[in-house]
Amino acid sequence: MAEASIKSEKPKHIVFKGEEDLSKSLAKYTADLSEKFVSERGAFTVVLSGGSLIESLRKLLEAPYVDTVEWAKWHVFWVDERVVKKDHPDSNYKLAFDGFLSKVVELSKDNGFPKFDLMLLGMGPDGHVASLFPGHPLVKENQRWVTFIKDSPKPPPQRITFTFPVINSSSYIAQVVCGSNEAAAVHSALGTEKTSDPLPAAMVSLKDGELTWFLDEAAASLLQD
Repeated sequence: MAEASIKSEKPKHIVFKGEEDLSKSLAKYTADLSEKFVSERGAFTVVLSGGSLIESLRKLLEAPYVDTVEWAKWHVFWVDERVVKKDHPDSNYKLAFDGFLSKVVELSKDNGFPKFDLMLLGMGPDGHVASLFPGHPLVKENQRWVTFIKDSPKPPPQRITFTFPVINSSSYIAQVVCGSNEAAAVHSALGTEKTSDPLPAAMVSLKDGELTWFLDEAAASLLQD
Protein backbone atom coordinates (compact mmCIF):
# COMPACT_ATOMS: atom_id res chain seq x y z
CA MET A 1 0.00 0.00 0.00
CA ALA A 2 1.34 3.39 -0.96
CA GLU A 3 2.42 5.72 1.80
CA ALA A 4 1.31 9.33 2.02
CA SER A 5 3.86 11.34 0.10
CA ILE A 6 4.46 14.81 -1.26
CA LYS A 7 5.42 15.60 -4.84
CA SER A 8 8.08 18.18 -5.44
CA GLU A 9 6.31 19.87 -8.37
CA LYS A 10 3.66 22.49 -7.73
CA PRO A 11 0.04 21.30 -8.16
CA LYS A 12 -2.09 22.79 -10.90
CA HIS A 13 -4.41 25.52 -9.68
CA ILE A 14 -7.07 27.65 -11.38
CA VAL A 15 -8.24 30.97 -9.91
CA PHE A 16 -11.74 32.27 -10.65
CA LYS A 17 -13.13 35.78 -10.08
CA GLY A 18 -15.88 34.41 -7.88
CA GLU A 19 -17.62 31.28 -6.64
CA GLU A 20 -20.21 31.44 -9.45
CA ASP A 21 -17.54 31.09 -12.15
CA LEU A 22 -15.82 28.38 -10.11
CA SER A 23 -19.07 26.43 -9.84
CA LYS A 24 -19.64 26.58 -13.61
CA SER A 25 -16.13 25.33 -14.35
CA LEU A 26 -16.35 22.61 -11.70
CA ALA A 27 -19.59 21.34 -13.26
CA LYS A 28 -18.01 21.04 -16.70
CA TYR A 29 -14.89 19.41 -15.24
CA THR A 30 -16.98 16.83 -13.39
CA ALA A 31 -19.34 16.17 -16.31
CA ASP A 32 -16.41 15.71 -18.71
CA LEU A 33 -14.78 13.16 -16.40
CA SER A 34 -18.12 11.38 -15.96
CA GLU A 35 -18.44 11.05 -19.73
CA LYS A 36 -14.84 9.82 -20.01
CA PHE A 37 -15.08 7.05 -17.42
CA VAL A 38 -18.61 5.94 -18.34
CA SER A 39 -17.43 5.61 -21.94
CA GLU A 40 -14.30 3.69 -20.94
CA ARG A 41 -15.65 1.47 -18.16
CA GLY A 42 -19.40 1.90 -17.95
CA ALA A 43 -19.31 3.56 -14.51
CA PHE A 44 -18.05 6.67 -12.73
CA THR A 45 -16.83 6.49 -9.13
CA VAL A 46 -17.06 9.80 -7.28
CA VAL A 47 -15.93 10.70 -3.77
CA LEU A 48 -17.54 13.66 -1.99
CA SER A 49 -16.59 15.65 1.08
CA GLY A 50 -18.94 17.92 3.01
CA GLY A 51 -19.02 21.61 3.80
CA SER A 52 -19.33 24.22 1.07
CA LEU A 53 -18.30 21.77 -1.67
CA ILE A 54 -21.88 20.54 -2.14
CA GLU A 55 -23.09 24.07 -2.88
CA SER A 56 -20.32 24.43 -5.46
CA LEU A 57 -21.70 21.39 -7.32
CA ARG A 58 -25.09 23.03 -7.89
CA LYS A 59 -24.45 23.80 -11.58
CA LEU A 60 -24.51 20.06 -12.30
CA LEU A 61 -28.22 20.23 -11.47
CA GLU A 62 -28.83 22.73 -14.27
CA ALA A 63 -28.95 22.40 -18.06
CA PRO A 64 -27.24 20.87 -19.90
CA TYR A 65 -25.68 18.59 -17.28
CA VAL A 66 -28.79 17.54 -15.38
CA ASP A 67 -30.08 15.97 -18.61
CA THR A 68 -26.85 14.76 -20.22
CA VAL A 69 -24.90 13.26 -17.30
CA GLU A 70 -25.54 9.53 -16.92
CA TRP A 71 -26.42 9.72 -13.23
CA ALA A 72 -27.47 6.06 -12.97
CA LYS A 73 -23.87 5.07 -13.69
CA TRP A 74 -22.43 7.10 -10.83
CA HIS A 75 -21.15 5.28 -7.74
CA VAL A 76 -20.91 7.81 -4.90
CA PHE A 77 -18.70 7.50 -1.82
CA TRP A 78 -17.77 9.85 1.05
CA VAL A 79 -14.19 10.71 1.91
CA ASP A 80 -15.23 11.17 5.55
CA GLU A 81 -18.34 11.19 7.72
CA ARG A 82 -19.31 12.45 11.15
CA VAL A 83 -20.53 9.72 13.52
CA VAL A 84 -24.11 10.96 13.75
CA LYS A 85 -27.44 9.74 12.38
CA LYS A 86 -27.89 10.14 8.63
CA ASP A 87 -30.60 12.76 9.14
CA HIS A 88 -28.51 14.80 11.61
CA PRO A 89 -27.62 18.37 10.48
CA ASP A 90 -23.90 17.54 10.88
CA SER A 91 -24.11 14.50 8.57
CA ASN A 92 -22.16 14.78 5.32
CA TYR A 93 -24.60 12.27 3.84
CA LYS A 94 -27.57 14.50 4.66
CA LEU A 95 -25.80 17.55 3.26
CA ALA A 96 -25.01 15.79 -0.01
CA PHE A 97 -28.40 14.08 -0.26
CA ASP A 98 -30.46 17.21 0.42
CA GLY A 99 -28.34 19.53 -1.68
CA PHE A 100 -27.36 17.29 -4.58
CA LEU A 101 -28.10 13.56 -4.72
CA SER A 102 -31.85 13.77 -4.10
CA LYS A 103 -32.17 15.94 -7.21
CA VAL A 104 -30.79 13.35 -9.63
CA VAL A 105 -31.60 9.76 -10.53
CA GLU A 106 -31.23 7.24 -7.69
CA LEU A 107 -27.79 5.68 -7.76
CA SER A 108 -26.79 2.03 -7.75
CA LYS A 109 -26.49 0.41 -4.32
CA ASP A 110 -23.75 -1.99 -5.47
CA ASN A 111 -20.79 -2.17 -3.11
CA GLY A 112 -17.15 -2.14 -4.04
CA PHE A 113 -13.88 -0.38 -3.41
CA PRO A 114 -12.33 0.51 -6.79
CA LYS A 115 -9.67 3.03 -7.64
CA PHE A 116 -11.78 6.16 -7.52
CA ASP A 117 -12.15 8.15 -10.71
CA LEU A 118 -12.75 11.55 -9.08
CA MET A 119 -12.52 12.89 -5.56
CA LEU A 120 -14.11 16.27 -4.92
CA LEU A 121 -12.46 17.64 -1.79
CA GLY A 122 -12.96 20.77 0.27
CA MET A 123 -10.50 22.26 2.75
CA GLY A 124 -10.94 23.91 6.14
CA PRO A 125 -9.29 27.17 7.26
CA ASP A 126 -6.77 25.07 9.20
CA GLY A 127 -5.81 23.13 6.06
CA HIS A 128 -7.61 19.90 6.95
CA VAL A 129 -9.06 17.66 4.26
CA ALA A 130 -11.57 14.87 4.82
CA SER A 131 -11.30 14.38 8.60
CA LEU A 132 -7.50 14.51 8.58
CA PHE A 133 -6.42 17.45 10.73
CA PRO A 134 -3.07 19.26 11.14
CA GLY A 135 -0.84 17.68 13.77
CA HIS A 136 -3.12 14.68 14.29
CA PRO A 137 -1.45 11.23 14.24
CA LEU A 138 -3.93 9.95 11.64
CA VAL A 139 -2.36 12.06 8.89
CA LYS A 140 0.54 9.57 9.01
CA GLU A 141 -1.66 6.46 8.86
CA ASN A 142 -0.47 4.37 5.91
CA GLN A 143 -1.71 0.85 6.64
CA ARG A 144 -5.50 1.26 6.77
CA TRP A 145 -7.75 2.57 4.01
CA VAL A 146 -10.39 3.88 6.45
CA THR A 147 -9.87 5.01 10.03
CA PHE A 148 -11.88 6.32 12.98
CA ILE A 149 -11.22 9.58 14.81
CA LYS A 150 -12.57 10.17 18.33
CA ASP A 151 -10.99 13.56 19.06
CA SER A 152 -11.63 15.75 16.04
CA PRO A 153 -10.67 19.37 16.82
CA LYS A 154 -13.77 20.40 14.86
CA PRO A 155 -17.15 19.18 16.14
CA PRO A 156 -18.55 16.62 16.11
CA PRO A 157 -15.52 14.84 17.63
CA GLN A 158 -16.28 11.34 16.30
CA ARG A 159 -15.79 10.74 12.57
CA ILE A 160 -14.71 8.15 10.03
CA THR A 161 -12.42 9.07 7.16
CA PHE A 162 -10.42 7.77 4.23
CA THR A 163 -6.67 7.93 4.83
CA PHE A 164 -4.12 9.43 2.48
CA PRO A 165 -3.19 6.13 0.78
CA VAL A 166 -6.71 5.83 -0.65
CA ILE A 167 -7.15 9.56 -1.28
CA ASN A 168 -3.88 9.64 -3.20
CA SER A 169 -4.78 6.58 -5.27
CA SER A 170 -7.52 8.49 -7.14
CA SER A 171 -7.31 9.15 -10.86
CA TYR A 172 -8.42 12.77 -10.47
CA ILE A 173 -8.85 15.09 -7.50
CA ALA A 174 -10.52 18.50 -7.53
CA GLN A 175 -9.55 20.49 -4.44
CA VAL A 176 -12.27 23.15 -4.19
CA VAL A 177 -11.65 26.17 -1.94
CA CYS A 178 -13.56 29.46 -1.68
CA GLY A 179 -13.23 32.41 0.68
CA SER A 180 -10.58 34.52 2.38
CA ASN A 181 -10.68 32.45 5.58
CA GLU A 182 -8.84 29.70 3.71
CA ALA A 183 -6.28 31.97 2.01
CA ALA A 184 -3.45 31.35 4.51
CA ALA A 185 -3.88 27.58 4.28
CA VAL A 186 -3.97 27.74 0.46
CA HIS A 187 -0.74 29.76 0.52
CA SER A 188 0.88 27.22 2.83
CA ALA A 189 -0.27 24.23 0.77
CA LEU A 190 0.67 25.65 -2.63
CA GLY A 191 3.68 27.73 -1.63
CA THR A 192 7.25 26.87 -2.51
CA GLU A 193 8.47 26.57 1.08
CA LYS A 194 8.77 22.98 2.28
CA THR A 195 8.20 21.90 5.86
CA SER A 196 8.63 18.72 7.86
CA ASP A 197 5.05 19.09 9.10
CA PRO A 198 2.95 20.04 6.05
CA LEU A 199 -0.75 20.80 6.21
CA PRO A 200 -2.98 17.86 5.28
CA ALA A 201 -4.05 19.75 2.14
CA ALA A 202 -0.43 19.75 1.02
CA MET A 203 -0.30 15.96 1.46
CA VAL A 204 -2.87 15.41 -1.27
CA SER A 205 -0.54 14.22 -4.02
CA LEU A 206 -1.28 11.83 -6.87
CA LYS A 207 1.52 9.62 -8.15
CA ASP A 208 -0.59 8.37 -11.05
CA GLY A 209 -3.31 10.96 -11.55
CA GLU A 210 -4.17 14.64 -11.86
CA LEU A 211 -4.76 17.07 -9.00
CA THR A 212 -6.39 20.43 -9.75
CA TRP A 213 -7.14 23.18 -7.24
CA PHE A 214 -10.28 25.24 -7.95
CA LEU A 215 -9.89 28.58 -6.13
CA ASP A 216 -11.81 31.83 -6.09
CA GLU A 217 -9.85 35.08 -5.92
CA ALA A 218 -10.35 35.40 -2.17
CA ALA A 219 -8.90 31.96 -1.47
CA ALA A 220 -5.97 32.64 -3.82
CA SER A 221 -5.32 36.17 -2.54
CA LEU A 222 -2.02 35.30 -0.83
CA LEU A 223 -0.57 33.33 -3.74
CA GLN A 224 2.18 34.86 -5.82
CA ASP A 225 2.32 33.84 -9.49
